[in-house]
Amino acid sequence: MSATIDPNIWRARLPRAFAPSPLGRALRILGAAVFFTWFGFSLWWLDVTPQRIWNGLSGLGVILRLMIPPAPGELWLDILQGMAESVAMAFLGTFAAALVAVPLGFMGASNVVTATLLRFSIRRVFDGMRGVDQLIWALAYVRAVGLGPLAGVLAIFTADIAVLAKLYAEAIETAERRQVEGVTAAGGSRLAALRFGVLPQVLPLMLAQALYFFESNTRSATILGVVGAGGIGLQISERIRVRHWDEVAFIIIVMIVTVAVIDRVSAALRQRLIGR
Repeated sequence: MSATIDPNIWRARLPRAFAPSPLGRALRILGAAVFFTWFGFSLWWLDVTPQRIWNGLSGLGVILRLMIPPAPGELWLDILQGMAESVAMAFLGTFAAALVAVPLGFMGASNVVTATLLRFSIRRVFDGMRGVDQLIWALAYVRAVGLGPLAGVLAIFTADIAVLAKLYAEAIETAERRQVEGVTAAGGSRLAALRFGVLPQVLPLMLAQALYFFESNTRSATILGVVGAGGIGLQISERIRVRHWDEVAFIIIVMIVTVAVIDRVSAALRQRLIGR
């Protein structure tokens, strides 16, 4: 026979399982009020109105009609060259950032650098560099080294160092200590323990992350060209300026195909490195 369970007993023992407390209910109502107030204020502050949205959608519809059919135009070789420049910018910037981020990742890992103040300072430098967007770096380097792909390469390199270093540091912190202890027990130095005990464990993950950043930076490099950092972005901004929307559509198709090919190749390499 099953015993009868009095719900009042459980309600007395676990009141939050049946209904929120008056304080919890009040906090929920206050949170919802703050959210909707901020949401409404943001719409008013940014002048987001149905009329502006409708006008924007109407203008976008006109642009989309002008994009059909896509056409390469007479300077289609410049488009292909610009796309090649964007891919080269992404590759060089990511490759250089990945190389520099490896020692920085070791310096930011808690199981490598045990000095809390030093590690904390290095991590905060990473945070500060990550706070500056890639586009801001591109604007700064355009002023420093002039127009062209070099500014884009330096922008990608500078923006990716801190992010990759943080990811590498987190990967290094998850490494097994047994291999490190084995190298040390065999008479290896501290550097040898990192080289043969830690690096082989995290290297596949590091390479996979670098490949993902290369794929992502190929897309980012198209935007950097708009501010004068070379690549396909310069080609697309020039055609938008003169309203050659059919050529803009062709450039977008070239970008999509290029990114899709890089995505498939990177995904295959990542699977070979770290498995499915």
